[in-house]
Amino acid sequence: MQGFTNIDLAVLVIYLIAVLLFGVHFAKKDMQGKEYFKGDGTIPWWVTSVSIFATLLSPISFLSLVGISFAGTWLMWFAQLGMLLAIPLTIRYFLPIYSKLDIDTAYHYLELRFKSKALRVLGAVMFIIYQIGRMSIIMYLPCMVLASLTGLDVNVLIVVMGIIAIIYSYTGGLKSVLWTDFMQGSVLLVGVTFAFVYLLYHLDGGFGAIMTAFTSEDKFLSPSQPLFDINILKDSVFIMIVGAGFNTMGSYISSQDIVQRFTTTTDMKKLNKMMLANGCLSIFIATVFYLIGTGLYKFYQANPLPVAAAQDQIFASYISFELPIGMAGLLLAAIYAAAQSTLSTGLNAVSSSWTMDILATLSKQEISFERQTQIGRWVSLAVGIFAIVVSMVLANGGVKSAYEWFNGFMGLVLGILVGAFILGAFTKVANAAGTFVAFLAATAVLVFVKYFLPPGTVTFWSYSIISILVSLVVGVPASMLWSRLTGRKYQVPEHTTVYDT
Repeated sequence: MQGFTNIDLAVLVIYLIAVLLFGVHFAKKDMQGKEYFKGDGTIPWWVTSVSIFATLLSPISFLSLVGISFAGTWLMWFAQLGMLLAIPLTIRYFLPIYSKLDIDTAYHYLELRFKSKALRVLGAVMFIIYQIGRMSIIMYLPCMVLASLTGLDVNVLIVVMGIIAIIYSYTGGLKSVLWTDFMQGSVLLVGVTFAFVYLLYHLDGGFGAIMTAFTSEDKFLSPSQPLFDINILKDSVFIMIVGAGFNTMGSYISSQDIVQRFTTTTDMKKLNKMMLANGCLSIFIATVFYLIGTGLYKFYQANPLPVAAAQDQIFASYISFELPIGMAGLLLAAIYAAAQSTLSTGLNAVSSSWTMDILATLSKQEISFERQTQIGRWVSLAVGIFAIVVSMVLANGGVKSAYEWFNGFMGLVLGILVGAFILGAFTKVANAAGTFVAFLAATAVLVFVKYFLPPGTVTFWSYSIISILVSLVVGVPASMLWSRLTGRKYQVPEHTTVYDT
């Protein structure tokens, strides 16, 4: 058990320098305005697909999926199968709308559909709050893990991660972010696959040991974990697949960091390839993570656990103490990469949403492309610094309970937003007034469910489903009532619903 060595440190440092140089290389000095936020049209669909994969796969997933499988069963794995629902729905109904409208941001759709700048601004504000909190937590958690394994100062790790992401996000805009995401996603895929193969080679019984754990030790599903529960608000395989499907679809259609990737092209064939490839990569890597977790369960039955190997640190501990020198550094760099790719995406997404959804929308004068780019860069810098500071506070302040509360709050944001997008795309009667009422109703219901009902009463996987149902049940009649009271029949703009795409 050698632990983290100087060679591993050198590999980690070289990797971080390579990421920085790679990102700067793809920066384009004359990129302005929408080109800075949407790319210059030269980015291949497969690069964008890997970028979506790297963005959605945060270090929280990297660390926790293995830990969940190690300590428990594969129940949570079924959540990944939600993509089999989310991707076809997104391809069939939303990508054609976004393509024909040639939207600038996710919330640009809300303005076009409902003829409401206020809805666009509201959506952008909620996303920015969500994303800033998410970025801080995503920096904090992996740096805490790496600090405990490497002996490096957690504050140094946080600052380095933030600075590198800020530099290539600031200089190159979306193009640099996409290409660095591609690099880091590729490293992650190769590194994790290597770790799994290495584990199988050194596991007594190999893959057969994992199958034994499935059949004899209830490591796939325990008898207490039902395939279906008549109370669909409770955890079961069924609600996990369906709920995760709608949650994931919510990210695809209403989260600017993902929708921003769709704005890089209006070619439907490329968009479809982008989505399908992302789905395959995501399900593949999640399956590998779960296999690693079960494999580590069997491995540590015959070998001593590393010192202080907590559940969510079990994979990182294995990497540090069991993998060959040098390869351990690269795999720990992959954890860092998972955080950095999500962070850089968040910075660019927030800067684009602030500039185009809020500032340009509220400004009485047209803002030039050059000015938009300047503002976007300054926002990226300011948000990056703020996220670094918040992350350092989390790392040093012992505010675990606050973190858990805020993380729970953030989980509500996209669940609330998705209802407005569904209301807009699938109904012809919905107007801005009805959508505002639906938004308030969905917010009230989900806040009540999350914070006022006993824990476990309603599973998290139902949040998006509840939001969509409440939005439709409230939004449609509220819109019809508003039209009747005002005497104005709302005319739905062309190509903004599923009925004319």
